Amino acid sequence: MQTFHDAWSQLSEWFDSVEHLGLYLYLAWVTYLIVLGVWIVLQKREPVATLSWILALAVLPYFGFAIYHLFGPQRIVRQRLRRMRSRVAESDDDREIGNSGAQAETSELMRVATQTTGLGPSRARTVELLIDGHAKYTRLLADIAQARQHVHVEYYIFTPDRTGAALRDALIACAKRGVRVRLLLDAIGSAKAPQRFFADLEAAGGELVWFHPTRFLRFWYRPWMNLRTHRKIVVIDHRIGYTGGINITDEEDETLRADAYRDLHVRIEGDAVRALQQVFVEDWVYASGRRDVMSDLARTRAVDRDTTAAALDGAEGEEGIATHVLTSGPDSPWETIHRLHVGAIHAATRRVWLVTPYFVPGEAAMMALTSAALGGVDVRLLVPKRSDSLPVTLAARSYYDDLLAAGVKVYEYGPRMLHTKALLIDDDTALIGSANFDHRSFRLNFEVTMLFADAGVAERLARLIEGEFANAPRVRDDRQRPLLSSRLPEALARLLSPLL
Repeated sequence: MQTFHDAWSQLSEWFDSVEHLGLYLYLAWVTYLIVLGVWIVLQKREPVATLSWILALAVLPYFGFAIYHLFGPQRIVRQRLRRMRSRVAESDDDREIGNSGAQAETSELMRVATQTTGLGPSRARTVELLIDGHAKYTRLLADIAQARQHVHVEYYIFTPDRTGAALRDALIACAKRGVRVRLLLDAIGSAKAPQRFFADLEAAGGELVWFHPTRFLRFWYRPWMNLRTHRKIVVIDHRIGYTGGINITDEEDETLRADAYRDLHVRIEGDAVRALQQVFVEDWVYASGRRDVMSDLARTRAVDRDTTAAALDGAEGEEGIATHVLTSGPDSPWETIHRLHVGAIHAATRRVWLVTPYFVPGEAAMMALTSAALGGVDVRLLVPKRSDSLPVTLAARSYYDDLLAAGVKVYEYGPRMLHTKALLIDDDTALIGSANFDHRSFRLNFEVTMLFADAGVAERLARLIEGEFANAPRVRDDRQRPLLSSRLPEALARLLSPLL
């Protein structure tokens, strides 16, 4: 303690001996603020967000910069170019991906999706809605057991529990019989799964890559803590694809846990699988730096030309189900999934039914929902009574008053945590995928959503959502909202909306 006191005394004496120290510190602070302020302004973010960051840097010098360095907005420029190059290479190898089914759907939404993602509209031969984890896991394991060429898997959360072990063991069995297995996991979302958990998979010949691993020790790089792959993708033999909201965890299996999430996934067959495959390939090339996956896929397509390709071509000649794979992430400025949600809501004439576990809308989304309701469209919002994040729950409730005033019907699902991410528009358009209705999914996460322009899929989704209303009491505009326990916490949580 005496040593510390002496050191502090010497430091104080040194400060006192420096002439005009206060002026030097002030000039350093001004210079720091100007340089970083110009840097932030040139990123051309929303004015409110830009001003908030500049204010934080001014009030918390140096410490504020550390926060910005860790959590501030980032644009992936060099990485975006790498991803675009992988897309061009894959398109050259299989050009029909971008054009197949192009004449099947020429709506404005499809054109916007094509322009912003580089993926063209396609068709699916079959689309299955898989409700809850047990149905999804049972179907998935059965399909993996029949794989002959490759199994490509990408998940945000993969936990080393009973569910995770079952999928890992199924992948090990595939690898041992010569099937090419590639597993891409988010380094933050799947942090509970240690590398050794997959040792037998890698020993059997399977490949494991981590998406955006932490790099705190490399201070010259900005960390990617906020930029995660939230996608859930499985592609088997070019023929079968899975995507939606269900991760690999016991928390999603209702047969293992009474409080398992209520969730939705889709299983597709047909031409649309190739677009989903392309999304995985881009993520794999970007995360691993290895491009051999594309030549490997080209060889398997050539070997299996008489079966797989013929089946796909036959499906294209049939009516099929019009689909479009939507992607978004910090490597694109277009916010495609956000843009398509808002555009679809504006285009609605009869109904807009939105299901999401995290409802933290931006100004454009709120304007679309309230405008549709004010225009006489049946607008309904289904959210969990309490999500797994209290700040998100409170922030979502802060929007209720404006929604209810406009005529939006709000329902809170109660039995379990609702994790479904779906949007139903009128009687012929459905969007199902991994993206929540919040800032993080629309701007920070790498997400994937399937757009189905099909009355049959829309009808099945409508029946599912109608069934959920039975367990979701409607929020009343005359509900009790005490200041300290309700209104104030909700208002404070809303201030954090851009960070949630």
